[in-house]
Amino acid sequence: MALLNQYNSLCAVGFLARASYALARTPVLALFAASLGAGPEAIGFAVAISTITGIFFKMPAGVLADVLGKTRTLFIGLACFAFIPFAYLAVSTYQALVVVRFFHGFATAIYGPVSMAVIVSVAGVRRGEMLSWFSSVTIIGNLVGAPLGGFLLTQLAGGQPPQLLHFHIVYGVVAACGMASLLVALWVLRGQGPEPKPAGGRTLTAVWTQFKGGVREILMDRRVLLTSNMEGVQNLALGALEAFLPIYAVQICGLSAFQAGLLWGIQVVATILSKPLMGRTSDRYGRQPQLFWGMFLCAIPFALIPWFQNFTVLLALAALFGLGEAVVTSSGAALVADFCRQDHLGAAMGTFGTIFDVGHAAGPLLAGALIGFWGGADFKAPFALIAGLLILAALAFRVGVKRI
Repeated sequence: MALLNQYNSLCAVGFLARASYALARTPVLALFAASLGAGPEAIGFAVAISTITGIFFKMPAGVLADVLGKTRTLFIGLACFAFIPFAYLAVSTYQALVVVRFFHGFATAIYGPVSMAVIVSVAGVRRGEMLSWFSSVTIIGNLVGAPLGGFLLTQLAGGQPPQLLHFHIVYGVVAACGMASLLVALWVLRGQGPEPKPAGGRTLTAVWTQFKGGVREILMDRRVLLTSNMEGVQNLALGALEAFLPIYAVQICGLSAFQAGLLWGIQVVATILSKPLMGRTSDRYGRQPQLFWGMFLCAIPFALIPWFQNFTVLLALAALFGLGEAVVTSSGAALVADFCRQDHLGAAMGTFGTIFDVGHAAGPLLAGALIGFWGGADFKAPFALIAGLLILAALAFRVGVKRI
């Protein structure tokens, strides 16, 4: 019952935390970096740097949750959501923006694997469905945050290029939302008793043993590695879209920042509406077919986006990509959990999250490099190449992972 209450609490807290993070990221971050004089490669790096934080720290955070307890580790992550965004108010150079983004990445690096481990512990055989419901609730924060960021920036700028003060005001709202997530968590979890002490104690030896066990879950099991790689490559496309869809929409198509935010928002809506159903389907009929075909459902609209400038068409393609994302992500983490031992869930979710973030970080970097190579204005070839990577990953998964 205590774990079920924690699950319900995480849904409310996750909404506020993700709204704060989405508001800080899309489309405001890319436009902020561009206003500071960053080119395509530099914009991609600014968007990716917070995810790079997750690459190095998600696995240790998952191990920390196994050793110190999930609730304690959860509050560390929420403190990052609450306090780090205040540093954006001092940013006036691209270099400072990159530094703040790196530290802001600790928020999701810590919170992400801990919350996933809690859900898997509660869900049992319904882990696909419950992971998807939890993800959908927290993704609603993204749905609110992205269009809100574009709307605030458009209103503050009044049709003119946004100024430094306008970005600082938006990031003040980011800080307020992050603080609210921490306060809500303190309120809803205030009555919880202490968590049971993990088996093996909290010694350095126990930490090292669990760390090695988590690494082994990924590196010694081909099924886990290929499944994690599917979400990693899907997130490569997602990261590229997150960084350069606003740039394409505003600079190439002549749309407003608010419309750029709506493009991201419709993708999130499609994911939210379809993800719980896809999670339930994966529990009942198998996860592997969904993972395979979901990659194609992501690749096709991703490759088509740079061929169109009409806002309505772009909305439809973004929504189709969001549906593909739901099909993939509703099965990926649950399938990895199927392969892992119960006492290594935190470490396993952390290592899964690391591969997840490798893809998310690589997307903006790869897309920025490819767009820069093609002159900065041609998005067609770069997006087609990234779409090809999704299809190759799907084929590798189909061949390498046998049906359980």
